[in-house]
Amino acid sequence: MSTSCDHDCSSCASACDDRTEEQTSFIKPTHELSDIKKVIGVVSGKGGVGKSSVTAMLAVLAQRAGYRTAILDADITGPSIPKMIKAKTPGDASTHDLYPATSATGIEIMSINLFLEEETTPVIYRGPIIAQTVEQFWTDVVWGDIDIMFIDCPPGTGDVPLSVFQSIPLDGIIVTTSPQELVSMIVGKAVTMAKHMDIPILGVVENMSYVECDECGHKIEVFGPSKVKELADQYDIPNTAQIPFNAKIAAGCDAGMMELFEGPWLDDMLKAIMAE
Repeated sequence: MSTSCDHDCSSCASACDDRTEEQTSFIKPTHELSDIKKVIGVVSGKGGVGKSSVTAMLAVLAQRAGYRTAILDADITGPSIPKMIKAKTPGDASTHDLYPATSATGIEIMSINLFLEEETTPVIYRGPIIAQTVEQFWTDVVWGDIDIMFIDCPPGTGDVPLSVFQSIPLDGIIVTTSPQELVSMIVGKAVTMAKHMDIPILGVVENMSYVECDECGHKIEVFGPSKVKELADQYDIPNTAQIPFNAKIAAGCDAGMMELFEGPWLDDMLKAIMAE
């Protein structure tokens, strides 16, 4: 039983031994032509720590490794994926079905920004509509045969992350953070939310962890000492990774060329994900 249990099983997703009523599943089915084998959410406690970059990098690595890969951009009001990975406009004029966009290397992508005339047009939706849009990206899109899907969740523990955790059968989540003490504290909220809802936490990625000198390789910890091991130990998270400040990654994001990124930082994280 959770230490914060209020004994109201109707509002709780935990499958503990003390439930007093049968748990109701809110999991939504995919389109009948979709077969998605593994689903990984990428989350963060707050914005600005590089969650979308981590999502894009993991997807690129998975596609390179030979897995049929997809990204569901659940950050409806702050979509970043179509900016990082260029893809053809979704849809098929010959049918009424909704198809994802496809990148140059074959990554399938669904994002609200793919439907906007201007990429800077704001999406002014209230919470329930945002959550419904995310669910429709899961249930109505013809994803086809996918080995692994990454879901880029909006930051925090609000309506949309809750909807993703409840309505999509996640195989686990990856938590993105940065070294600042404040961010580490807020990460605890996202981790605790996932544990409360019995979502496996597969790893934590510390972004902007250090700057590496091009000449001598010396690492400078701009935000202070890394806290990724401390976080992993505190919350019993099995896998960790660190990504440095890297001008080439930033340039690749801005140019929509993330499929060309090079770096070993998330190789072991992907192996751990696929081993689950």
